[in-house]
Amino acid sequence: MSPVTVSRALAVLAAEGLVVTRPGSGAFRARHRAPAAPAGDTSWQEVALSADGAADLVPRSVDASGVLVSLAAPPHGVIEFNGGYLHPSLQPERAMAAALSRAGRRPGAWGRPPVEGLAELREWFARSIGGPVTAAGVLVTAGGQSALTTALRALAPPGAPVLVESPTYPGMLAIARAAGLRPVPVPVDADGVRPALLADAFRATGARVFVCQPLFQNPTGAVLAPERRGEVLRIAREAGAFVVEDDFVRRLVHEDAGPLPRPLAADDPDGVVVHVCSLTKATSPSFRVSALAAHGPVLERLRAIQVVDTFFVPRPLQEATLELVGSPAWPRHLRAVSADLRARRDAMTTALRLRLPELALPHVPSGGYHLWLRLPEGTAEPALTAAALRAGVAVTPGRPYFAAEAPAGHLRLSFAAVAGAGEIAEGVRRLRTACDDLPGQGFDAARPA
Repeated sequence: MSPVTVSRALAVLAAEGLVVTRPGSGAFRARHRAPAAPAGDTSWQEVALSADGAADLVPRSVDASGVLVSLAAPPHGVIEFNGGYLHPSLQPERAMAAALSRAGRRPGAWGRPPVEGLAELREWFARSIGGPVTAAGVLVTAGGQSALTTALRALAPPGAPVLVESPTYPGMLAIARAAGLRPVPVPVDADGVRPALLADAFRATGARVFVCQPLFQNPTGAVLAPERRGEVLRIAREAGAFVVEDDFVRRLVHEDAGPLPRPLAADDPDGVVVHVCSLTKATSPSFRVSALAAHGPVLERLRAIQVVDTFFVPRPLQEATLELVGSPAWPRHLRAVSADLRARRDAMTTALRLRLPELALPHVPSGGYHLWLRLPEGTAEPALTAAALRAGVAVTPGRPYFAAEAPAGHLRLSFAAVAGAGEIAEGVRRLRTACDDLPGQGFDAARPA
């Protein structure tokens, strides 16, 4: 084996306390360790974490299961249709490594940055959002999840209702509930949120916040129709409410999408929209750089909460972001991902129509990284997801995407986290096998030849 392998093995053994390394002398077996002390009794914590008195309006327990579905790595050999990030082959690893290397040599790169973020990076985000957004209204944050957390904490007090799209991103529902908020669902269709139902929800609840994804909505892939964009802003303005715009996959547009609509924030001079956008989806799970943009007095509250929670985003990462987005490699990467995602989407839709026609696919998105499928009547989501895992493919059940009762069973299938079209075809074949193991649940089509 190579010296590098030996060095890594010794490092692991040393970290586990089994060996001691002495430079110039070698590696030696560590002294026998005393047996671990018996575990203590932590049962008292159940009372301490729950006994908050009758005044507590909402449960304080936090359910992260909907988030962990897309974060947990599946077992070896399992095809990852549940991933929420680009496969390593699609990530700009060389460009990121080069950017980080250059950033580390910048003067002051390891010093303390402004708490709002580097001025040049805030200016870059402001230009990419457009409209009335300026660098002064942008905060650099550590990923979209962090930005959404800051926004919801700033805009609504514990116990308050917050309007959400239905279905919607489970991570946002988890944020709302962890902050003590009450998510109230507003249905979406192929053209995004339905304005009449949004107005009804504002009147019925008195909510002051609506969270939405107008572009390639997660999980449906819907784009808010042009005629609804102004309606959503008008309804929120009349309700005295904020719209939190989660513009999470603008940079994962497919090659055949055509011109994209501007962010809602670009058409909002009155400060109704609090805008969130991130570079993570288009780069790597660990490239956690995003922006939180707002206009008016709310900006100071957002800034204060972010400073209290995280101080600032590490300066080397901000400097590396500037190096990356300013390099010729950045537009090349976006073009390559755009073409590859279109090919993967087409490969998955073709395979599903051939092998699993029972799964309804009402909308084929032109951006993002997943498909939203409706299950046949009577199909049990837990049984299907378990059968799929036994067959060697991990899928995401639809239930966590609904704040209230789900109208039907669904699956979300990602085509970005796999190695390529061949793995997509094999994953759909395995999913067909799983469905055939569920007799009497609507999968009655004959296995294709």
